[in-house]
Amino acid sequence: VIAASGTLGSLIPPSILMVLYGVYAEVSIGKLFMAGFLPGLLSAALYILMIVARVKLTPDLAGKVEQHFTSQEKWAAIKEVWALPTLIIFVLGGIFAGFFTPTEAGAVGAFLATILAVFRGKFSRSNFIEALTATARGTGSIFIILIGTIFLTKFLALSGLPAWLASTMLSVSDSAVWIIVSVAIIYIILGMFVDSIGLLLLTLPLLLPIANGADMNLIWFGIILIKLLEIGLVSPPVGLNVYVIKGAVGNSVPIQTIFKGVGWFIVMDIVALLVIISFPELSLYLPSIMDI
Repeated sequence: VIAASGTLGSLIPPSILMVLYGVYAEVSIGKLFMAGFLPGLLSAALYILMIVARVKLTPDLAGKVEQHFTSQEKWAAIKEVWALPTLIIFVLGGIFAGFFTPTEAGAVGAFLATILAVFRGKFSRSNFIEALTATARGTGSIFIILIGTIFLTKFLALSGLPAWLASTMLSVSDSAVWIIVSVAIIYIILGMFVDSIGLLLLTLPLLLPIANGADMNLIWFGIILIKLLEIGLVSPPVGLNVYVIKGAVGNSVPIQTIFKGVGWFIVMDIVALLVIISFPELSLYLPSIMDI
């Protein structure tokens, strides 16, 4: 459950994959954020329905509740975690209201998170240095991939491969469904072995000319790609989220058991993907009514 639910962060904003796609495809990141809301909620709803159905059929899957909490204890627990959702609402609300850009929102969010850490007594010099180091590593690795992608794009442009690939696929059929199905097969296969950020940036130089040639809406196309990348995060043999969970639970749960467990969630992801493809309005409605 945790491994599969962790993929929803790619679709429900703020999402680094959306930012990277928006920058490269030159589409509004704010509209991408809005476009991801309903598909993300759909995925979460399908997860919940599947979990409830499986537990109803096989109650032993959920285990037994051995500890009960009073209303006061539940309220106290909520008060402990209020800061994070408040911060997310403030940052996203600022983007959608036009107070700041997604880039500026990142700085605002980091500043407010630091202030919250100070007031909650969680801020220390060692924690601050550790956060800076982790951020520098993550940002540096993304920029290295971006630099490589820029070189790849230039070489591909000189070779004429994107134009040839686009004309070849469009000569077979200019149907958006045919193109989406082809891309989905490629992404599902490559997503089993390649990191999501690397896969997105390495394939965009080839896929965007095809999408433009078929007159696809690039926001809708981006949501589909990100949903496909989510599936890759839990697909064997290199499902990143699965290995994160394996590292947390240690030897108490075999990796095969975790992969077997996420299989049901992959089925729900495919159902959600089919709905997103069949009903583009699910992704495009919110951006269409927002002045971003």
